[in-house]
Amino acid sequence: MPFITRHAEKTARRISEAFPALLVTGARQTGKTTLLKKIAETKSVKSTTFDDIAEEQFAKSDPKLFLELHASPYMFDEVQYVPGLFRELKIEIDKNRHNGMYYLTGSQQFSLMEKATESLSGRIGIIQLYPLSLREIRADDFSENFIPSKAYILERSKAFADYDFSVQKIWKRIYAGGYPEVQNGTVSPKDFYSSYLKTYIERDIKNLSQVADEMQFLQFITVVASRTGQLVNYGDMARECGISEVTAKKWLSLLVTSGIVYLLKPYASNVEKRVVKTPKLYFVDTGLAAYLTRWTSPEVMQSGAMAGAFFETYVVGEILKSFANNGEDAPMYFYRDKDKIEIDLLIEQNNTLYPVEIKKTATPTSDDAKNFFITSRLKNVQVAPPVIICSANKVSLVKKGEVSAFVIPVEFI
Repeated sequence: MPFITRHAEKTARRISEAFPALLVTGARQTGKTTLLKKIAETKSVKSTTFDDIAEEQFAKSDPKLFLELHASPYMFDEVQYVPGLFRELKIEIDKNRHNGMYYLTGSQQFSLMEKATESLSGRIGIIQLYPLSLREIRADDFSENFIPSKAYILERSKAFADYDFSVQKIWKRIYAGGYPEVQNGTVSPKDFYSSYLKTYIERDIKNLSQVADEMQFLQFITVVASRTGQLVNYGDMARECGISEVTAKKWLSLLVTSGIVYLLKPYASNVEKRVVKTPKLYFVDTGLAAYLTRWTSPEVMQSGAMAGAFFETYVVGEILKSFANNGEDAPMYFYRDKDKIEIDLLIEQNNTLYPVEIKKTATPTSDDAKNFFITSRLKNVQVAPPVIICSANKVSLVKKGEVSAFVIPVEFI
């Protein structure tokens, strides 16, 4: 498979020219090192990795001398292993501040982010890198944030005029996930995710005081994967794993901060008190979730009980990546009230909300638009025409009462 250009590369180059330090962070094996090395090499920047135990020990024992011998510009890979280096990086930056001094990668966000933000506040730009997006896999140059306006839908309709839409292709991508090693075809999803989990638990989790039992933590990840697309319920997850609610909260926090899980917040501005305040959880990569929940093929998954949850998880993840690759937080929320009336996504931009329903069907009906009426309860904000993202192969319109909704193919994300 040819080299896949990352959409975050343009963002990384822009940030490296605006800050003394650039940090690319995210889950393991998302391509952070490959991305940053590509940028560093074009600028003739030398690099080293703290996966090298000798380099790690040197940086820990004498960080000042280490930086003197690795004068900027320099790239440091897996910098989470040497948290003491951040203080010295600050000192070096403040001595002779200019942009593009240091290029950093790190996987273990739960220890990394605190050190980076504390020590290098105002001196560092940070990019969250997720697994490959559908756009990147497809070699689509389109890199705008997903905002389903009429203009966006028209532009994507033109781009996909001759596209070969395939429901089977969608489910193969959902099943495989977006990790580069899987997409490169050098290893099967099963073999990759088995090794990935072992490495993640042994290297990122093992030394944390919050996790005493590695097998129990693996069980917890599996339980979380089985609940992708659902409201967070710490009590249920705790009971299923035989742990306390406090532990469940800590462990879910680890999954979130390490880029494995994304929490979607409920929309709470200018709405009635009947709206739920609990977030929904989504596995960022559907391939990893599929492995944990033991689906054996795309076909079995597509017809299985979790098909709707996996399709929804896939869509949320793709929208999340469209923003993250531009260095932005995704302004996404969901709406759900105590009558269980729900809208899957509300995307906010410039005081306008874009309501989105996510359906795995290829032929949505008016019933799939039945909850959009609830947007009339949202005050002091403009509401754009709603959309339904699904497996359709063209744009169409469905109507429920006074509400008309655009139907758009998932590929448009």
